[in-house]
Amino acid sequence: MASQQSIVEYISEQMGGAGSIVAKKMFGEYGIYCDDKFIGVICNDTLFLKPTPEGISFSGDLEQLPPYKGAKPSLVVPQNGVDNADWLAKLVAITANALPAAKKKIPKAKG
Repeated sequence: MASQQSIVEYISEQMGGAGSIVAKKMFGEYGIYCDDKFIGVICNDTLFLKPTPEGISFSGDLEQLPPYKGAKPSLVVPQNGVDNADWLAKLVAITANALPAAKKKIPKAKG
C-alpha cells in the first residue's frame, strides 16, 4: 500500500526543524532527505530512518525492521515520535549529521 501524500507532508513538517527536508517519490513510497542526505523512507505511512550509533543512542529502544522486502533494517519511528516535532527534529538532525555527505555526481563526458 502506498503512503498517503497527506501523511508524507505531515511527517516532513514535523521534522522540519532538522534542516531542509525533501520527500522524493520512489516506487509509490518516499525517500526522505535532510540537507541533501538520504536519511530514510516513508513506507506504508511509517517513517523509517537509517540506523546510526548516534541516532540509536538518542532514540532509545526503537524497533528496527526493514521498510520493504529485501531492505536493510531501519529505525521505525512510532506515531508518538512523529507527533513530537522537537524530538523528531533532533533525531533527524543527529541521523543526518552522522551520515557521510552526499557524493557529487560527475557528469559523463560526451563523445
